[in-house]
Amino acid sequence: MKRRAVFLDRDGTINVDVGYPNRWDQIAIYPYAFEAVRRLKAARFLTLVVTNQSGIGRGLLTEADLTAIHSRMTEEFVKQGAPLDAIYHCPHFDAAGIAAGGLDCGCRKPAPGMGFRAAAEFDIDLARSFMVGDKVEDILFGLNIGAAPILVRTGYGQMSEPKLEAMGIRPACVADDLAAATDWILARESRP
Repeated sequence: MKRRAVFLDRDGTINVDVGYPNRWDQIAIYPYAFEAVRRLKAARFLTLVVTNQSGIGRGLLTEADLTAIHSRMTEEFVKQGAPLDAIYHCPHFDAAGIAAGGLDCGCRKPAPGMGFRAAAEFDIDLARSFMVGDKVEDILFGLNIGAAPILVRTGYGQMSEPKLEAMGIRPACVADDLAAATDWILARESRP
């Protein structure tokens, strides 16, 4: 049987969005993020981080910087008994704000590339999965992969909510934070 997943945006969803961090000491994980991931894992969901990291394409950090940050993040979640299954990132950006080379890279959210890659690698049923994020791109990404999109009001969430409304796009849920989004997912899953 195919597996279920909760895709998680990084900045603004599981940690404070500080712009373009290039060192671990610039990352502040929301305290409730560990408990949220523990609860999702207990309910047998894969937990997968999907993050746009255009700071690499902008020259603000290197792939090595990002690898170091993600290694420490992975360690912290393991220490808290909340192991993440994988972290996917898109490094692309050019001066026009389009993926590298002016071409659609296919992996920068809202494009579905990271979700489709994860689905292939982990045998995920995207229709039974969720995407949690704070930006319009996160909600569109969820829709583009066929997962239920959940907007959190942390990070850019409060600004994204009226933008989505103006676009006529309704997330499956709008939650105050990842903890509340997890409550909603688990309550929905417990219904017959």
